[in-house]
Amino acid sequence: MSTSVPSVLGAANGRGDGTLDIDTRTQDGVEIVTLTGRLCMGQPLDRFNSTVGELLRQSRNKIVLDVEQVPTIDSSGIGLLVRYLTTAKQSGGNIHLLKPSKFTVQTLKMVGVLNLFATYEDLSKAVASFQ
Repeated sequence: MSTSVPSVLGAANGRGDGTLDIDTRTQDGVEIVTLTGRLCMGQPLDRFNSTVGELLRQSRNKIVLDVEQVPTIDSSGIGLLVRYLTTAKQSGGNIHLLKPSKFTVQTLKMVGVLNLFATYEDLSKAVASFQ
């Protein structure tokens, strides 16, 4: 018999279970990765690492991360974002952020990495920036 204990950390995403939902689609040769939930250490970050890592291994290095539904991001999440941004740029691509929450913007600014990412409020403009 297995039991599930809700994560206190996951409560802020409205789901209460600490998971991160990831939806990936391609538009005009750009990967749109929509994240819903917290980007934090543990299973959520493992799923993000697997998804974006696989895209980059397949040379799908033009990525828009839709982070509108990501209420918080921890230091592990920030580290992985920067790592994958570097990997994408080294192979001629980039990672852009779409609709980052106020908390995400403040967090990235506080640790001095916000200026590394192009941010957009409109998906079509984010995709067009790769053309």
